Amino acid sequence: MSTSRRAVLGAAFGGAVAAATGLPATAQPANAAHAASWQLKWSPSARSDGLGAFETVEDDRAHSHPAGHPHIFATGDDWRFNIHTVDRDISTDRQRQEVTGLRTGTDSYLKWTEGQTWRITYSMYIPSTLKATTAFTHIMQMKQPGTGTSPIVVQSLRRDAEGRQTIELRLATDDILVGRTGLDPLHDKWPDVDFQIKVGNGSAGSVRWILKSGSTTVIDTSRTGVDTFLADRVRPKWGIYRSLGDTSGSLQDTYLLLTDLRGYRLA
Repeated sequence: MSTSRRAVLGAAFGGAVAAATGLPATAQPANAAHAASWQLKWSPSARSDGLGAFETVEDDRAHSHPAGHPHIFATGDDWRFNIHTVDRDISTDRQRQEVTGLRTGTDSYLKWTEGQTWRITYSMYIPSTLKATTAFTHIMQMKQPGTGTSPIVVQSLRRDAEGRQTIELRLATDDILVGRTGLDPLHDKWPDVDFQIKVGNGSAGSVRWILKSGSTTVIDTSRTGVDTFLADRVRPKWGIYRSLGDTSGSLQDTYLLLTDLRGYRLA
């Protein structure tokens, strides 16, 4: 990532900590030495860590398209996720090329548990061939690990009621829209994502979602008092996970790029 893009993400730190702790961005606690702060816990490199950055890799789980292997791989400083119209997941009404989790060693990975607050920042490249659809197209999920578990939070490319392409963040458990903005201005660019989550059951959770394009904040939205925990732990996923039920004719061979993934815990 360029120095200017890193500066843009870094500028959000003060407000991001404030949102997670409930303090105004300009406020300072009486004892500043004990102020909450983001602690860097995960900073993989595509060039040196490759797919070893992730807890698991879900590359064509159904072996539907061997000629397309690998669908997920590191290229330079980026992680690339390819998807083709012929790809099928184990459930044949959908497609999935995703990675999960934050690996920190051969046998270790970070666990997001109830009561913790986590933050993920990264840049993504969404080509114009990766379109919003009338059915689901998720490019990030927060889930409880395990087969058949439901998503908790999804970042999705979705056509709205008027057919416009949007990118949105939604709390899937209770179908709460956190925020939505137009996708077209973000196509063929490198927008920056800043996602924060307090893992909490019932009404104890919260999320914040920031998208920046260059120096422009495209959206900065949050929800508090929401359910962000099912059981065990929360695990992030990235890639392309989409339904074949799209009715807009938007499905085509495409890809997604991610770079500069960072994971922080509020301590």
